[in-house]
Amino acid sequence: MRKEDYYNVLGVKKNAGQEDIKRAYRKMAIKYHPDKNPGDKKAEDMFKGAAEAYEVLSDQEKRRRYDHFGHEGLRGVETRGFGNYDDIFDAFGDIFGGGSIFEEFFGGITRARAGRRGASLRCDIVLDFSEVATRVEKVIEITKKNLCEECGGTGARKGTSPVTCPYCRGKGEVHQKQGFFTLRTTCPRCQGKGKIIETPCHRCRGNGVYPKKSEIKVQIPAGIEDGTRLRVVGQGEPGENGAPSGDLYCDILIRPHPIFKRQDYDVICDFPITFSQAALGSEIDVPTISGKFVKVKVPCGIQNGDILPVKGEGFPHVRGYGKGNLLVHIIVEIPAKLTPRQEQLLREFAELEHKNVTPKRKSFFRKVKELL
Repeated sequence: MRKEDYYNVLGVKKNAGQEDIKRAYRKMAIKYHPDKNPGDKKAEDMFKGAAEAYEVLSDQEKRRRYDHFGHEGLRGVETRGFGNYDDIFDAFGDIFGGGSIFEEFFGGITRARAGRRGASLRCDIVLDFSEVATRVEKVIEITKKNLCEECGGTGARKGTSPVTCPYCRGKGEVHQKQGFFTLRTTCPRCQGKGKIIETPCHRCRGNGVYPKKSEIKVQIPAGIEDGTRLRVVGQGEPGENGAPSGDLYCDILIRPHPIFKRQDYDVICDFPITFSQAALGSEIDVPTISGKFVKVKVPCGIQNGDILPVKGEGFPHVRGYGKGNLLVHIIVEIPAKLTPRQEQLLREFAELEHKNVTPKRKSFFRKVKELL
């Protein structure tokens, strides 16, 4: 199924600035918000589509890729993958001036009654350049809120339970009539939970959670690019009243390598050779990111800056479609100091050069004469 152009989704021009894009997304999010369109599948799709478009166009690198290559340019780029409304609220709630769309425009009632989804967390994972060649597992340690084992997350002291809020009678909201309208607001006593804790748990002090160090295993696919963000579902902080946990977002940072550089899925290696190797041809042993060496034939007369490709010795494509290549970038080194014998031989060679002009030099001088 063909995806609609992201600029068309938000109704902005391709040269729109970030403020214009943010303003357009805010307008669409309000228009198609689930509280304003209950049970409307089309509105739901529009709401999620707008969030997807905003995620790409609000990110400078993702927008650059999209502008150049369209949707294909985003393959292999980690995106949040908005599976439900909470993903969108947690990701972009800040552009509405509050914690989420609910709190800014709808009073937070719906989410409060159902229980607020747990907060999402973020961390950095640093990889060595060579680790990207294979799928790796990293164990990270973070401090996050965990459900209190003493009270089971209820916040009430052991042997007691939360009680129904007497102010809103468990509804989590109160109604106030203003003329022809009825205004719904979050209950100020229970903060929309519908229940209050009369005897708080001594360990978590009624919060139902407490900070604890946790070790989390993160699977990192081969071929991942520097700056990619991985989403580990459900490894954020726990939600309230049985609501789902938040997610953990891992930003991938790759250490530079002293020999190799990356270009998409190809690996570039600057390889120095001597003047005689370039002129006469040779066979060289070139290192690879896997740690082994491959033999590469250098043809006679290779020029400085030429590239010799070695197929399949680059990074694996992150989605499993083949591998990039190793690009051997030839650098012909000119000796800075010569022995007397080397100088003598080169002078003899230079005399021969004047008698046997190479094809490229002959062509160049012919063009110069034509210009004069």
